[in-house]
Amino acid sequence: MPDRVRIEGASKSFGELQALKNVSMSVGAGETVVVIGPSGSGKSTLLRAVNRLEVLTSGDIWIDEDHVTNHTSDIRRIREEVGMVFQNFNLFPHLTVLQNLMLAPTCVKKRSKADAEKQAVGLLARVGLSEKKDAWPEQLSGGQKQRVAIARALAMEPKVMLFDEPTSALDPEMVKEVLDVMLDLAREGMTLMVVTHEMGFAKAAAHRVIFMDQGEIIEIGSPADLFERPQNERTKKFLAHIL
Repeated sequence: MPDRVRIEGASKSFGELQALKNVSMSVGAGETVVVIGPSGSGKSTLLRAVNRLEVLTSGDIWIDEDHVTNHTSDIRRIREEVGMVFQNFNLFPHLTVLQNLMLAPTCVKKRSKADAEKQAVGLLARVGLSEKKDAWPEQLSGGQKQRVAIARALAMEPKVMLFDEPTSALDPEMVKEVLDVMLDLAREGMTLMVVTHEMGFAKAAAHRVIFMDQGEIIEIGSPADLFERPQNERTKKFLAHIL
């Protein structure tokens, strides 16, 4: 499969802290890649660099033919094609669920309100929240808010979806409803790059799993290889603590 995301020699420093050290990897079109590792390993920094929410100290990132890290690139246009879902839901509290989904397609993509509403209704059905279209964000559970956030990102019809620990702020009983939506996206062939501590999701959805530690990629493999037959001692030690 052709590469949808290509990262070459990505390095990022925050003062004396080197968060990323010469990281190179790719995500193929239609592939789900899950990035795991201890806190502070550089996972979220890497993910945020893909749509230039973090500016690399050195290195290059491409999404298809778009050179994300080139300062002359139209990053606003590129971001329109990259959906991102964060730990916190970032829904607009003064807008209903439906209005949250319609805002970017009408304002950024200049779609008609009728088209945007039709799409939003379909996306809410896709994430199992049809009955919540007229609700306010404060009336939703954490899991429902995160599913709305996923639907809102999908409303821009992105080429790739980035998930930065999307379940870490949720109560345990709400995690599954969000992971189920993500699993459906993976099965439908959406290109996904996911930073998560949910190893069950990684085993079920990932084509490849990447283990990072101290700003470096330590090991890459299929879920079966990485979880059952890890090669690197740092990987083995990490998995021994969490599995």
